[in-house]
Order: sequence, then structure tokens, then C-alpha cells
Amino acid sequence: MSQPTAYTGRPVTPAPGAEAHELRIARVRTHARALFWSALVLIGVAGAVGYFTGNLPAPFENWMLWAAAGAVVLLLVVVPFLRWLSRTYTVTTRRVIAQHGLFGRHREEMSHVRGYTIGERRGPIQRMWGAGTLTLSNGVDAPLRLRNVPSVRLLHEVLADQVEVSQILAHRDSHAMPIVPGAPGPPPPLP
Repeated sequence: MSQPTAYTGRPVTPAPGAEAHELRIARVRTHARALFWSALVLIGVAGAVGYFTGNLPAPFENWMLWAAAGAVVLLLVVVPFLRWLSRTYTVTTRRVIAQHGLFGRHREEMSHVRGYTIGERRGPIQRMWGAGTLTLSNGVDAPLRLRNVPSVRLLHEVLADQVEVSQILAHRDSHAMPIVPGAPGPPPPLP
């Protein structure tokens, strides 16, 4: 049995001792403002190629312009975009997962049940955009840094809530009475 809830759409609390399913709460990437310079380079290259195609001086040809533009776009636009796209932070009901890497994936996890402290750092530009860096530290493992995440205050609250809920459920389950099938029930009431 699970406990009733007054909020629709909210997952119900699992029964004591029952296995709780892991649900994804949030998946975020670093703030997209990291792609600002890449976007400016793309606009500048597109404008320069449009202007200089057919207007190049004598020793140069159009294919040289297109090759140079392709190299610039590849190095200064596509590679930073792929690096941004490859870094994700996932918050589930059981843990926090940080993944990054273009070719080889690097993954770090931290469990909510063990508990951790949450440090928040925001620079002036990050405050303007509502972004920041969260540092999760449980005192045993290396700290897990969620760098430049958007809506950092909201993510901070979600992580704090998940730690609290996980510890409450772990405490409740540690004090639950085991139900043994076939065991005699409680004694009948005295007359």
C-alpha cells in the first residue's frame, strides 16, 4: 500500500520496505550562454563568406574561402557545441549523475541517501542569467561539481528536498516491522 497524497501528479510514497522505483526529476546541461561566442563566430563567418564569394582578389579562389570558413566553423562552432551537448547533469529520486565526454563517457554519481552538503557559487554574470555552480560533498568521496547550471536556486532546492526525502524514507524503512509470511498474527484481545 502507498500513502495517499493531496497533490495530483505527484508520485506516491512507497510502502515501508517496498522497493521504490527510480524516477528522473531533472536533466540539465550547462547554461547555453557558453555558446555566445560560437554564435557570433558563425554569424561573422556567414556574413564574410556571403560578402567575399565572387569578390576575392586575383590569386584566391572561392573554394579557398569556403574551405577556410568550413575550418573556422568546425573548430570554433561545432566543437564547442558538441562539448556543450555532451555534458549533462541528471537528478533522480535516488542519485545525482554527472556525465561528460565526446568520445569516451565519464560518469560520476552521488546518492541522496548518504547525504551531502550543497555549496552554491554564483559570479556576477551568472547571477544576471540565473546560473551558478553547485558543489555536492559528502565528506568521503571527491566533491561533485555541477558547473554553470541554469536555474541554480531551483536545482539547489530540488537537491535539498531529495536528500531530506531519501533520508526520511531510509529511516522509516530501518524502523519498519518485517512482515513474515506464515507467521502467527497478534494474540487475541483479553476478555
